[in-house]
Amino acid sequence: MKTSLQSSADPRRIAAARLHRQLLVGKSPYDEAVDVVRALCAVQSQDVAGAKWAVAMRSNGRTEAAVNAALDRGEIVRAHVLRPTWHFVAAEDLRWMQKLTGHRVSRLLASSNAKLGLTPAVLRKSHRVIERALSQNGALTRAELKSKLDDARIPTAGAQRLAHLVMQAEVDALVCSGPQRGKQSTYALLDERVKKSRDLNRDEALHELTVRYFASRAPATVHDFAWWSGLTIAECKRGISIAGTQLQQVNLDGKQYFVPPEFELPSKLPPSAHLLPNYDEYFIGLKDRSAYGQRIMGSALVTGGNGLITHVVIVDGQLAGTWRRFHEKGRTMLKFHLMLKLKRAEKMRVKDAVARFAEYTGSEVAAAGLDEPDIETIAQVVAPRPPSIASSHDPTETRRAARAAVQK
Repeated sequence: MKTSLQSSADPRRIAAARLHRQLLVGKSPYDEAVDVVRALCAVQSQDVAGAKWAVAMRSNGRTEAAVNAALDRGEIVRAHVLRPTWHFVAAEDLRWMQKLTGHRVSRLLASSNAKLGLTPAVLRKSHRVIERALSQNGALTRAELKSKLDDARIPTAGAQRLAHLVMQAEVDALVCSGPQRGKQSTYALLDERVKKSRDLNRDEALHELTVRYFASRAPATVHDFAWWSGLTIAECKRGISIAGTQLQQVNLDGKQYFVPPEFELPSKLPPSAHLLPNYDEYFIGLKDRSAYGQRIMGSALVTGGNGLITHVVIVDGQLAGTWRRFHEKGRTMLKFHLMLKLKRAEKMRVKDAVARFAEYTGSEVAAAGLDEPDIETIAQVVAPRPPSIASSHDPTETRRAARAAVQK
């Protein structure tokens, strides 16, 4: 593997490089939603609405209806894969991904399954019931699967037990997402939903996952890859070794990253603004997200530092605040909570991002909160703390620190 040495790099240039790799700046090479998902290898999707927007914004003019159609056709499927959470993947990739990473997810689920009384014998019986129900009835909702399991005297009381029964069926490559039924999601047998799959042995699958991961998230470390893939550090290092000349090592500020051979850090920071969903691959695909918090002096917005924060505003690759979507008087509203005062040009770029979101939804969208930073939101991130010790902090001092942060 070729090693290229570089002594220093502004974190903002690292963020800018990832914007390019993540298909978030410039014209996308992809017109179809499934091609975006394939390029990213997997898109985290426990928030389905957010994940659909994440896919659409990386394609050329794809609407919510177009992404829904790709899901209904089964080009994109949703299942628990890589880690114990949902992801969108291209249909032909699901089997080899489950074969590669399913053992790790099952190991992580084992303790919880045991506490819920889901022994291997119970899971085997559950799989048989689910397989028979879907074979006889076609795609079913979770409530319908629950009814079938209850009829078979497999206890489903409590949200966690049912969730784990279905999750294990996904991890074991028995089921995946089916077509949408109105506003309800369904499950279908993987063998019926996915007719064509790539047949890869373990090393081939590890090679494929490794190369695609670094192609779409570079520069990234082996620890970033391990976090995202759910694989061990040893497995990730083997994947990098198997990749051979398709990856090279670069050292930035004493930290070891891996990148494709054609990789270059951009010399200029591309002006841009994005309304990213709460689990977007731009940040969720990396363990270390510090490169994104240079303007607000922290990355708590995308590292779980504040459980109330959801979708994030990115300006020129950097965290700038949060946003949420709601409906009011028949209109879609976007409410912004900014953590810094935007320059005029930056605000115009955010408004362009709002217009793109309106195109995606096919509805009128109004925005509020773009004119001034939200001091209360900033205060929560400037001085994050456990509720148990909140009383030891002076809220006036916290707000003063927040106002000072705005000026930086």
